[in-house]
Amino acid sequence: EDFTTKARIRDAAIARFAQQGFTGTNLRQIAQDAAVSPALILHHFGSKEGLREACDAHVVSTFASERDGMTGADAARLMREALDSLEHRNVALDYLAGMLVDDSAASDRLFDAFLASTREMLREQIAAGTMREQTDLEATAVYMTLYGLGPIILRRHLARSFGESGLTTSLLERSTIPVLELYTHGLYADDRLLVAAKD
Repeated sequence: EDFTTKARIRDAAIARFAQQGFTGTNLRQIAQDAAVSPALILHHFGSKEGLREACDAHVVSTFASERDGMTGADAARLMREALDSLEHRNVALDYLAGMLVDDSAASDRLFDAFLASTREMLREQIAAGTMREQTDLEATAVYMTLYGLGPIILRRHLARSFGESGLTTSLLERSTIPVLELYTHGLYADDRLLVAAKD
């Protein structure tokens, strides 16, 4: 029951922070949404900042575990499930979009958590032979993190470019193969620009 209450508070906070932002939300609102007292929130999380840290950790671990599963034997099934269950991810996506553009140390920690997860994924995939060795693993990890989070932060422009009103299953279905082709086969047909840059 204690764990369930803590999870309910965390989920209510994610929804409120997604709607109103961190500074625009107070503990009383979250407590009302979770049907608990503000004192209970402080008991479980210590402070509003502690609650945000718990929300960040939960969202990062959820997306990281889903991504990690995509490289296994069940990749096709997991991709289909992710595409078909987009609606329940919208709150987490709204949360991330708002928190990542916040000019704060907490926003930096959230980005750094995704960066650390990406860095670890790259190391594992390179060791497994699934990805190529990188000249500068850290730079690759930073840009892959930016590319991964960009569509979340700029999803209004992404949707508008595809003629959609929001992030939809059909938009993601159309995007998945071109993005994977870009990562799998690259873009340039020869290495002239790479050679020139190295020179």
